[in-house]
Formats: sequence, C-alpha cells, structure tokens
Amino acid sequence: MLAASALAAGNSSAAPPGAGVQAAGWHVGTPPLSTPWTAQVSPSNALPEYPRPQLTRSQWQNLNGLWEFGPAATGEAPPIGKSLAEQVLVPYPIESALSGVQRHEDRMWYRRTFTVPSNWKGQRLLLHFGAVDYDAKVWVNGRQVATHRGGYDGFDVDVTNVLHRSGPQELIVWAEDLTDETFQPIGKQREVADHGIFYQGSSGIWRTVWMEPVAKSSIDRLQFTPDLTTNSLRITADTSGPAGLDVEATAYDGHRLVGTVRGKADAELKLPIKNPKLWSPDSPFLYDLKVKLIDSGKTVDQVGSYAGMRSVGKVEGADGKLRLALNGKILFNLSTLDQGFWPDGLNTAPTDAALKFDLEQHKALGFNTVRKHIKVEPDRWYYHADKLGLMVWQDMPASKTDAIPEPWRAQFKAELHELIEEHKSFTSITTWVPFNEGWGEWDLAETGRIADSVKAQDPSRLVNAHSGMNCCNSKGDSGRGDIIDHHAYLGPATSSPSGDRVAVDGEHGGFGLKTPDHMWFGDGFAYEMTPDKATLTRRYVENQRDVLRSANSCGISGSVYTQITDVEGELNGFFTYDRQIPKMDFAQVRAINKSIISGADGTGTSGPTPPPGTPGVDGIHFYPLDGTGEDAVGNNDATLIGGATFGPGKNGQALVVNGSGQFADTGAQLLDTSGNYTATAWVKLNKADGSFQTVVSQDGDRDSAFFLQYSGADQRFAMSFPGQRALAPTKPNPDQWYHLAGVRDAAKGELKLYVDGDLVSTKSACSLDATSTGNTVIGRGKFGGNPVDYLDGSADQVHLFDRALSDTEVKALYDSGR
Repeated sequence: MLAASALAAGNSSAAPPGAGVQAAGWHVGTPPLSTPWTAQVSPSNALPEYPRPQLTRSQWQNLNGLWEFGPAATGEAPPIGKSLAEQVLVPYPIESALSGVQRHEDRMWYRRTFTVPSNWKGQRLLLHFGAVDYDAKVWVNGRQVATHRGGYDGFDVDVTNVLHRSGPQELIVWAEDLTDETFQPIGKQREVADHGIFYQGSSGIWRTVWMEPVAKSSIDRLQFTPDLTTNSLRITADTSGPAGLDVEATAYDGHRLVGTVRGKADAELKLPIKNPKLWSPDSPFLYDLKVKLIDSGKTVDQVGSYAGMRSVGKVEGADGKLRLALNGKILFNLSTLDQGFWPDGLNTAPTDAALKFDLEQHKALGFNTVRKHIKVEPDRWYYHADKLGLMVWQDMPASKTDAIPEPWRAQFKAELHELIEEHKSFTSITTWVPFNEGWGEWDLAETGRIADSVKAQDPSRLVNAHSGMNCCNSKGDSGRGDIIDHHAYLGPATSSPSGDRVAVDGEHGGFGLKTPDHMWFGDGFAYEMTPDKATLTRRYVENQRDVLRSANSCGISGSVYTQITDVEGELNGFFTYDRQIPKMDFAQVRAINKSIISGADGTGTSGPTPPPGTPGVDGIHFYPLDGTGEDAVGNNDATLIGGATFGPGKNGQALVVNGSGQFADTGAQLLDTSGNYTATAWVKLNKADGSFQTVVSQDGDRDSAFFLQYSGADQRFAMSFPGQRALAPTKPNPDQWYHLAGVRDAAKGELKLYVDGDLVSTKSACSLDATSTGNTVIGRGKFGGNPVDYLDGSADQVHLFDRALSDTEVKALYDSGR
C-alpha cells in the first residue's frame, strides 16, 4: 500500500538534512534531565519520519536538520544572501537543549538552502511547515511567499514560481513569539517556567519542515467520517487545480479490496464497507485507503491514507443514567492528563519512538483514553493513537488564565476551528474541549456559542464545552455541549448526568513522589506527596476504587488522572519527567484500571435511602455559644481551641475567632455524612477577601466531609464538598450577621445552601463520602490532611440535624433568630 510504504520509507528522496549548513561549531545543549532518546538525536536524523500519515506520497524531502540562526530585531530586513552567525537544529524549539541554542528570543531568523531533485521538474513544489510558534514569515530566493499566525497549526506554500531553474534555493523564516506577554493561545507555556503548573515556553520552528512535488491538479486534504448507520465511510477529497475532476477511493483490509467509490472531487462521497470491522481500544482496526484524482480518465494524483470505522455517542445505562458510548455500547473513558512536554525537546519529542512511548505506556497501564491537555501534537502522535487504540480528548490550547480581551478573541476562535479542521479525520479523537477551567474564558454565553459552533463543525464527535466548569477561572456551566465536566483534587469528581449531557471527572488524583536526580528543579510539588513507591501505588489504587464507585453510584462515565509523567515542577506522574523511572507498581495500576473499565458498565447502584432522622426544631446537637460551649440538645460540649473567646453575638454572646488557629471542637463525630444532614449557623465575617473561611465542618481522614463556609475563590458563601460548591449569588458584607444553612440530601444527590432563610443554590453532588472519621468543628476546615480555612469573625446558634431540612423548616429557623 502507498500509505504504508511512504510511512516506512522516511525521507526516501531527501537531501542530507541541513544542506548548506556545516555541523562544525554546533553542539547539542545540556538539558536539566536527559531522556532515553536524548543521545539519539543528531543533525543527520532530526525527526526523519514521514510527517503526514493521513495523506502520503512517495516523493518528498525532509528539511529538518541544521539551519543558520540568529536573533531578529523589529522591522529588520531579512538576511537575504547573508549567513547567520549561529546554528540551530530544526525542528526543536530554540529554548530546548536539542536545538543547540537553549535560550529564548522574542524574534528570530532561520536560514538554509535546499536543492530541488532533478526528477521533480515539471511539478509544483510545496513547502510544508508543521508548526511555527507564533507569527511566521517565509522568504524563498529573496521573495516573501507566506505569512502565518498560530503556534499549533500547520501551513504550506506553493513556491514553484520563485524557484531558480537549478542549484541552491535560499529559504528564510522569521518567527516572533512573545509567549505570555500577549493573549495568543499558549497552553501551559510561559517564557519563564514558574516551578508550578506552567512550563518553559517553546519558540520558533517546532515541527517538521518538508517539501514535496505535486501535479498541477492534486489532492490537498482528505476528510473522513465513519457512518455505521449506512456501513460507509464518508469521504471528501479537497483538491487544487481545475474543478470538475473525478475522485476514486478504495478501501483495503490488508491486501483485500473491501470497497470502492467514484465521484466528483471536493464533494462528499460514501465509500461502502460491508460488515465493517469496528475500531475500538481492544481492536484498533484501520482500513488502508488509496485515493486517486482522475482527469479525463487519467490518474493525475494518487495518495495513500487510512481510516477506522467507529461511532462516538451517548447511551442510557441500565441505571437510567446517560453515559459515554463507543460503537453504540457503554465504554468508560479511563484517561490520564497528557501534557506532551519533554525535558530535552520541550514542545517537541526528541524522536518518533519517544513520541510513541507515552501512548504505549497508556496502553500498558490499562488506560483506553488520553486527554491531550491544552496542546496540539504533530500528526504522527494521532497516528500512533489510532494504531494503538486510544481514544483522545483533544483540548484547545488556552490563552493565559485571564479573560481574553477583545482584540484576541477572534484569533482564539479561528485557531480552535483550524485545530478541528486539521484533525477531524483522526479516528482516535472522540471529544473536543474548547476551554479548560475557564482559562481565557470571557463570557459564559459566548462559551456556549463556541461549543455550539464546534458541534456544528463536527457533529460526529462529542463537545466538552469547558473541562473543569466548577473550577478556578470558570464562569460556570453554560449548559451547552455534551458533557458535564468537574475537576476534583484529589477527588474523584462526583457529578451526575443531567438532561442530554453525560458527566465526567475531567481531572483528579495528582499523587506525588520525589525521585532524587530525576527532578527538573531538584524539587517540586504534588496535590498529595507520598513517601515511597508502595504508598504512592496504594493511594492511586484507593483513589481509582473511588472512581469506580463514582461511576456506579453517581454516573460519571469518564475520568482523567493527573498525570502520565512528571512535568518540571509537577511530581505527580506515573513516570519521572525524563521517562527513566516508573514511580508505581504498574501491575497494580493495570489491575485497578481494568476493573474500572469492565465494572463501570452502566448497571449502577441504587441510591441511598436514609432514615427519616430526628424530628424537632433544634436538631440532634445545638450550640447556643452564649458564653459556653454547651451542647444544649446532645451530650457533646465544644471546647475552645487556640485562644478562641466569646463576644457579642446574634443572640447574646457568640464564638469569636481571629482566623489564625482558633476554633471550637465538639470532640466527636456528630453527623453520619453518608446520609442526609443539615448544618446551620449565624455568622459574621471580619473580612470578605480571597481567603477561605469555614463556619462548620466535620473532619475526614484527609479532607472535611463538608464545609459550610465562605469561599474565598468565589468570595461568596457556600455549602461544599471538595471540588463541589453550592454558591450564594452575591458577596457578603463584613460586619453583618447572616444565617447560613447547608443541607445534604443524599437520596437526591444534592447540596443546598440557604442564606437568611432563602434557598440560593442547589448543586448536583453525588457523594462518595460514606463516613467521616473525625470531629465536628466550628470555625475551621480540614484539607490535604491539615487544618485550614480558619474563620475570622463570629459564629452563633449552631444547629446540627440528622435529616435534610425543608425550605419551610429553614425559613422558620431563620425567622426564629436561632
């Protein structure tokens, strides 16, 4: 097959990479960490593989290798006919060790020469740039031939008319990358790595540069959409040259022809495939394709390709909950967060084997899905995912975390739709993710419109409008797209399907382990650090058991564990950043992962049926806090801790705490948090800023089972679980008394918050917190195993109920002033 032969051939007709540049004086830099592939990279073999697996031709030439390099100044004329002082190894970003430059430049020049093979005469010559970050201009033989903006999409240019008849041809590229000084889409890149969740930026040429000869009439792009309802592959061959030509597409199962169709170019055709073999993670079958462009009975262009037959959708499980499906059957999407960064090549994997390695490890660990996190990879990454059988959730690279200002919004949307256009034929991609945690999000209604536009562009896949809609910079739930996606560290998230949207955990986990001599900064962090490999493995297995429980009791049908490898300051990978050290017992990882995929089958479990609880207006415990910690209903008096005192209250006196180690401890676990319960209190804040303040909570092993609190992130009152908040609509005023009631209705899977007797928020929250193991406390919370979020203010009239109060009961309690 043409597709197979081109992919295997490498740069079969290439001149030596970096022709016109001498290797003398160039040397690879020294990365802080080396991968197993670092030493394999040299000017003679810089990513030699065929770069466009879905449209292959036998003739092509790779232009990777050594180029001349130099910094550029604003407005500077291109160095036509002039040598540059430095050398760079293309296509590795200039900040990377593999480039040999290993520094950032806002603006830069690249220069080299190339020779057109003599047997290409009479054809058009196309130059292809896989990606240049961020603004690019291209000159050939002194004439500007291209301008492009966008760091993650490719571009090409027909340079036939500017070529010399023979001999060396001069190629110059200018690139400008201001990274986080602008609002360009950058993903996790920052000009200066922050030792946290953002990483060293990558500038300039970072994907393969290559050229190929094509006929006057040629195939530019193939678009595939499998259609299982008609057992056909919908195919469109986009062409250039005269209109009205014919296309013939043929599908093969190995050497066996299984279908053919002929029709007009640039129009959708249906290629029938009888009894198709379906693509899935367990059986990633791909059909080989041969596509011909025909003019008056003569084949004028022929390309190879491949495609898989599969459908992506949602189906209702036996438990009545909507779930993710592949080929019409429920399949839990078990994923990691895959950042795609490398200590030696940064944005660019050192070799194709390295690019494939991370995906192979997903399969070895028992995952069936990859969330490609706010980055776009070279085409060969998706080709490997197609071949290995991994579903891909593809993120749009985010801008900075701040809201994108008006001048950059159109650019963000243009790059989003170009990302989809360039990748919508890869079988592995099942889901598009426009926003992550609200980074760059500027308007909730516009987020919904963007999700709708993505669905309109590609109805064959699912749209996750904003992964982590409950987190960080998110403006909330637009109600659009196919997926409700919550993030919960350590988690997992416990959201439930609603309407026509499935529920997923878009990020959770993040357990870490320090590995001396294999850390980018020599140190780092995780959401929970562990002391050794055994503990890390145990915590992962425990967390994944909770994923299975969330799937069966709450109805999540996908989860994303953070993450496949450490990255710079983040130490929460299955592997160290250099891919040298496995950090867990992978046999245990694979076993629990396989149990999730097989066990999260949509049969579900029935929800809890809590007992009716204790009647009465005061509940099972009542703390008037009128100068003592007496429990006026039960037998668990509260003890003042850390110098807490009493002062003027809503009624008489109240507990007064200063936000620094002061609280009241009831000395016992007073609520059964696996069922229904209610906590109420009067509270007055001394300040209402970005700090969290907890009024009432109950300790768990690591985190509080619930928080009746002031959420500093939102600057509003909340009834919360870790990662879930029922939020008040407005910010409270300091020095003003408010009545808060937090209600947990386990049967309905809801959290409710009441402020001054009125229901202000209801949050769907299927909880996994069957039991909490610590005391009920007033004036602080617990998170990550530590006491946190101390109240700075006063609390009064604290009631605890072993049932979910009704609207009427909460209003009556508020009206009573108790």
